[in-house]
Amino acid sequence: MAEKRILKRRRRRFALRFGIDDPNRLAFTEDISPDGMFIKTTNIAPPGSRVTINLILADEQVVSVVGRVMWAKKVPPQMIRLVKKSGFGVRIERFLSGEERYRRLCDETLAPA
Repeated sequence: MAEKRILKRRRRRFALRFGIDDPNRLAFTEDISPDGMFIKTTNIAPPGSRVTINLILADEQVVSVVGRVMWAKKVPPQMIRLVKKSGFGVRIERFLSGEERYRRLCDETLAPA
C-alpha cells in the first residue's frame, strides 16, 4: 500500500482515552504527527468513524481532539505485543483543547536530533 501521509510521524507513547460517543477506552499512542496519530489497542474503532481522543501528556495536561479513523487492524489481545500494528490510524479533524501544546509537542518530537 502506498504511503498517503504528507507529514512524517514519529514514535511517541502517550496514554489516552478514546471513544465514539464518550472517551472511556484506555489506549496508547504509538506514533504522532501534526495531523494525526496511531492508537495501539485491541478495541478497534471502525474506519470512517469519528472518535474523541483525550491525550494525556507527561505533565498530566490533556489534549482533546476529534478525529476520523482512516484505517484499522485488529489482532487478538494475546498477540498485540508480537504484531507491529494493532490499532487504528486517526486524522485529526479539530481540537477541543490543547492545540498549541500538541503542536509544540510535535515540533519538539519532529525536530532533527
